[in-house]
Order: sequence, then structure tokens, then C-alpha cells
Amino acid sequence: MQLSRENIQKIKPHEGLQIPNDAVFSLPEKIIQFGTGVLLRGLPNYFINKANNKGIFNGRVVVVKSTTNGAVDAFEQQDGLYTTCIQGIEDGKRIEEIIINASISRVLTAATEWKTILDCAHQPEIEIIFSNTTEVGIVLNEQDKIGDNPPQSFPGKLLAFLLERYKAFEGASDKGMVIVPCELISDNGVKLKSIVLALAKLNQLDNEFIHWLNHSNDFCNSLVDRIVPGNPSEATKNKIQSAFGFTDELMIMSESFRFWAIESSSERVKKILSFTQADEGVVIAANIDKFKEIKLRLLNSVHTFATGISLFTGIDTVKEAMNQKVIADYIQHLSIQEIVPAIISDDISEAEATTFAMKVFDRFRNPFIEHHWSSIAVQYTLKMKSRNVALIEKYYQKTNAVPQKMALGFAVFILYMKSEQIKNSEFYGIYQGIKYQVKDENAAYFSLHWKQHSSDTMVNSILSDEIFWGINLTQFDGFADAVNDYLQMLLSQNIYETLQFNNQKLVVE
Repeated sequence: MQLSRENIQKIKPHEGLQIPNDAVFSLPEKIIQFGTGVLLRGLPNYFINKANNKGIFNGRVVVVKSTTNGAVDAFEQQDGLYTTCIQGIEDGKRIEEIIINASISRVLTAATEWKTILDCAHQPEIEIIFSNTTEVGIVLNEQDKIGDNPPQSFPGKLLAFLLERYKAFEGASDKGMVIVPCELISDNGVKLKSIVLALAKLNQLDNEFIHWLNHSNDFCNSLVDRIVPGNPSEATKNKIQSAFGFTDELMIMSESFRFWAIESSSERVKKILSFTQADEGVVIAANIDKFKEIKLRLLNSVHTFATGISLFTGIDTVKEAMNQKVIADYIQHLSIQEIVPAIISDDISEAEATTFAMKVFDRFRNPFIEHHWSSIAVQYTLKMKSRNVALIEKYYQKTNAVPQKMALGFAVFILYMKSEQIKNSEFYGIYQGIKYQVKDENAAYFSLHWKQHSSDTMVNSILSDEIFWGINLTQFDGFADAVNDYLQMLLSQNIYETLQFNNQKLVVE
């Protein structure tokens, strides 16, 4: 029995299974969503569904499929319904929930149903736009024509929709939209607005519309944080379908942790985005910089420092690393004893940062998520630059002491980047019998350093390269010496011995 509105009545209630009631199918459409991807279905649509079940938001989503890849048949056959399997760890306890999500009313394809999509601009209840067109979606295509059927780019499609909205309501100032992009780039709302305004001028749209576009629409920066791997394994899918008696081609997996920060101080925005009241995992704040900082440092930076360490021990996934006490201790001490002190400020309290760190540990331990260190290691250098260099500087500004965990992480990074070009542009390294490919645009830079320097002079040569790092890392008292000491240990002994020494040294201090 395939999941659908008709068949949902035949599904017997089970503990742990959330089934929508029939009334939800009569709710008005309030949102246009550009993108059918699993992140949107696993986070924004999750919040909408939860709010509807609580009688708070009472609105559904029209989804726009912008690409020509894949079909929408499954959405049509299942009346927009899909199952979200939530599995994770919260406060040390396993969480498992199965939710049939009824937030999507219909899915329209931009390539063939553009007029129908524009007709949605005439619906007064539709006041919200979500998007996740990936990082390459928010770009300016100067050749884009909004009169095309449809325009090529996402900003072009958005501009055409907003122009249709403007015409439909004769420029009424209260008929602007609340636009919340979910693309994983900083200041996504600001960037999207600047591109849409630029396109409006390139398309020679009149000044009255541009004024309405600029002043009657709210483009909100947002930060999304939830691991949504996508389709479950066949074994998991079959188990769920057998247990509950229905099949679902759109089933997705998700971790239990969820967080969505939306930047706005507008009371109008807060009123329109009323679904935010349904779950503490979504917040509206006048400034979301602190949320970005906490996530960047206590999730992404930790990943980056721990990547090489885990790979050198032969461990493949994050959850496996958390089952190794010596690595789990490293990650926890790095987070609590070095990163938290570095990022606390007038905006970020120690308690707030520590609480987030503890949630991250639960996420890392999640037995249901296969998060591979080899994936995190792609473009290792870029991640070390963008996430960790500034963090080292912050730590010194606060403590003027050597961050031993960061120093070890940096030493392992330098050793990981010791590689040889084998064929074409592929670089491979080897450490204590573990061979790996270095997928990094800076592989040649580090390979050359290892050829030109002895291991004793390697660290100073790399850390002092101000052009490369944007800062001379040898200026931090004791940091280069600590990195070099750890590098020598790694070259002469087992990685576990180095880790144990590092853990002991930090705890004693």
C-alpha cells in the first residue's frame, strides 16, 4: 500500500508513528519553496508540519522544482506526503520517531509549469518564500531575462515571482513577501537581495517596483543546522514499511537535533513566521552572528581539528571515533577547555557554548548517521584556514597560553598533507601503513614544503607563511614549538601514544 491521502486512513496507529489528520489537507497554501531537497524536507518542512499539528501555523507549502533532474511523480502519487525517520541521541538517550509529513500541498516543475507558479503570486495567503538551491544557486547571471519561461537562475525566478506579486496587488506595501533562503552561505538573505536588486536594474524594471522590492519585502539571513542524510538504507526502509504497512518512495532520514536561526527584528516577520512558536529548535533573532559563531567553532572547527587524528587511527566515521575513548577525550577537551574559552563574549555565554558543545557530542555519537572523516578531509586546508586559524588567534587573545589540542590537530594536519603526486593531479599520502588520497587544491604546496625542508624546519616554514594563512602563526608564543613537538612525536611513535600524552598534558595543566 503506497502512502497517499486516501491510504493514510488505512494505516493503523502505532507507538512512535505520527499520522496527520485529514483536516490538514484543507489548510491554505502559505509558502512557496524553491527546492525539493532533503534538507528542506527535513528541517523547514518539519517545523511547518509540527506547527500545523499544533494548530499554530495552519498553512501548507507549494514546492517549485527548478531543475530538470528527477521526476515529481512520487510527490503526485503520494499527494505530497513523505515519511521522516528521526534517529539520534539526546542527553545520552536514543531517540527514534517516524513522522508522516503533510506540509507539502503540491510540487510544480518550473520548466513546464511556470505560469502556474506565477499564478501563486496572486494568492494573498502566500506570504513566505523558502529556498535551498545549493551554494551555487545564489549567484548573479547578468544574462538572465525575467520574461523567459522560466528565467534561468533562482534569483531570476524569484524576481519574476515578486514582479508578478507586485502587479497582482498593484504595489500594495503590505503584500510583500518574507524570503528566507536556506543555502549554506553566510549572509544568504543579504546576498540574495543584492542579486535580485541588481537583476531588476539589469532588466530595466521601473523604479516604483524596485522601491517596493527593496522596502516591502523582507530578505532574512538564516542558518540551518541538521544532518539529513537522505534516503534510508534498504534494510531500514523495508523494516519501517513492514512495521507500518505502507510504502514510501520519498522517505528520508534525519538526526534528532534541529536548529534554524532566522535574522529579523520585524514584528511583521515574526507574525507571518508563526510556525517558529512550535519548536524551540527554530528562533528569530535580530542578529544571528552568535549562532553562526557557535556552530562554526564547536561543530565545524572540531571536525577539522579531529579529521586527521581519526583517519590516522584507521577510523572511518565520526561515530566510531566517539567510541574510542582517547579520541572522544581529545574532542571533548578540545571543545570545552579550548574552544569554549576562545569564543565566549558579551553575546555568547560560557553556559550557552558548553550546552551546544554537549549537544554536538550527542550528534557525533549518533549510531544512525554515517559521517565519514574522508568526506570532511576534502579541501582540508581551506577548512583549516576558514575555521581554525581565527580560532587560534581568539584563544591567544583570551588566554595567551598554548592551546595544546589545537596544536596537536595542526601537527596532524601538516603530516596528513605530506603526499606525493602519483598520477595526473592526484596526490597520495601514507602514515604508518594507512594510505589515503589528499583531495585538496593545496596538495602541491605542502608536498613541495615537505621536499624542501626537514621535519625540524617544516613547521616554522609553513606557519610563518603570512600570505598563505593571512597571518603569521609563529607570532603566537609557544604555538610553533608545540606543533613541532607533536609532529616529531607523530613521526616517531604511534598516534595513540601521542594522543594519550596530549590528553594527559592538558588535564594536568
